[in-house]
Amino acid sequence: MASPITFTSAGASKAASHAAPSNLQKAVLAVHSPPKAGGAAKPGGMLHEITFQFNPKELSLTKNAKWERSRQPNNAKSGPPEFKGSDPSKLALELFLDATEKMDDSVVKKVEQLFACCVPTEDSRRHGKGSPPWVIFKWGGMTGFPSYVSSVSAKYTLFTPAGTPVRAVCTVNLEEISGEQGGQNPTSGALAARDSHVLVAGDTLQSLAYKAYGNAELWREIARANDIDDPMRLRPGARLLVPALEEIRDGQ
Repeated sequence: MASPITFTSAGASKAASHAAPSNLQKAVLAVHSPPKAGGAAKPGGMLHEITFQFNPKELSLTKNAKWERSRQPNNAKSGPPEFKGSDPSKLALELFLDATEKMDDSVVKKVEQLFACCVPTEDSRRHGKGSPPWVIFKWGGMTGFPSYVSSVSAKYTLFTPAGTPVRAVCTVNLEEISGEQGGQNPTSGALAARDSHVLVAGDTLQSLAYKAYGNAELWREIARANDIDDPMRLRPGARLLVPALEEIRDGQ
């Protein structure tokens, strides 16, 4: 079942009509080399960052889960659905580019940067069949899943008298490097921001870790983030910080 989610930002604007506030954080696409050893555990080194000129007005996130119902013996009714994994998450976002202040070729260069994310890196071509760069969307405390750019479309809407594009709208589609296998948390792989959780009776660090990451053994990461020395003494009503999964992976 597809689960599209749209995140909106009231502060996004396509017109630089006034000075940006000092606390404004620009969204970026962090472009990494693919891991030389292969696999999908961790990206390679940072290649560069593509900084958004204007923060996106909305983000569209889609997740498809796979469920299977089994027939019960001697029973016409099917059993409860069993999680069999999920397809990679998909994130669609829009970039607005404008160079009317300088009337230069910066818009064209930014579009070329985005298009370059759709082809294998030179190093991966030399040492294998060719792999795309890994891209991670970041915005403030929000960190996206490791992904690759599946498609980019650019629509030029304004040109100089000499024919140089100085304004464009680009649509970028990101696809998660890998989906989850059965038995893991089907909500993992979504945009990972540092989250918080208010403790209720019966909560344990193990249950929080499984809910957040699909792996109860990562409870120590939550304990470390909250300076918890005794995981058996959790006070209902207390608010705990839940680190993003990408923070944990990057720290390992």
